[in-house]
Amino acid sequence: MTTTKGGWELPISERELACLTREMHEAHQATLPAMRASAVELAAEIRSRRADGPRDLGRRRFLLGAGGAAAALTLAACSSSTSSSSSSSSSGSPSAAASGSAAPGLYTGDLKVVALATALENQAVGAYQAALDAAKAGKLGTVPPAVATFVTTAMGQHADHAKAWNAVLTGAGKPAISDVPLSNQPATLQALGAATDVGTVAKLALSLEDQAAQTYLFATYNVGSPAGIATAATIAPVEAMHAAILNYVLGQYPVPDDFLPVDKAASPTLLTV
Repeated sequence: MTTTKGGWELPISERELACLTREMHEAHQATLPAMRASAVELAAEIRSRRADGPRDLGRRRFLLGAGGAAAALTLAACSSSTSSSSSSSSSGSPSAAASGSAAPGLYTGDLKVVALATALENQAVGAYQAALDAAKAGKLGTVPPAVATFVTTAMGQHADHAKAWNAVLTGAGKPAISDVPLSNQPATLQALGAATDVGTVAKLALSLEDQAAQTYLFATYNVGSPAGIATAATIAPVEAMHAAILNYVLGQYPVPDDFLPVDKAASPTLLTV
């Protein structure tokens, strides 16, 4: 157990966390070929569908109501401060407002789900980058090296996922999404800006990881596109690993569950594009 400046303690050893991070990295690397192949197939499938005429084979019932809003409320509840962090220079970092990359309504059908997935990945990249920036500025106290390594690794994996989803968008003739066009982004920024220790940031990150993993799970049985299902199914386990490790970091040892819930999954209504 590592005690940091400010009183926060890492419940597991840095060696254990480093081992978990390596396993997460290996799992991610193993999924990359299948993820990229299914993303290319999905873009081709969407182009073919358009050439054959308008058909709506995907995105059946992909509306989860308050799922995404609940995640935003969870983030906001983690802090009572009204201050917000400054935007990061990274292209995937959260911006001061939930701005989009294109006019509202540009993404429809399966592409609406792809746009949502891209935005969620960008949101995670930005959150982890903001955490690293805060740690570098000394705002989070002493950050154990193993925690910083996990954050950097998870951030890179989210960037890989965003790149794959953006390839689908551009392959279908739509603009890539490089920012975070989500209505819950202001609450996310506010909570990140108010964080003063690693534990608080870990709780925020866990909210985002749970949201992403459950969104992908919901997509696997509510999207009609075979390639879309394959892409989501390839990414979901990696997102779940992120969440599991964060639970360890918080001392909340994850209990194996045959069925991952979807109550925290995001709805396409969160999109502002």
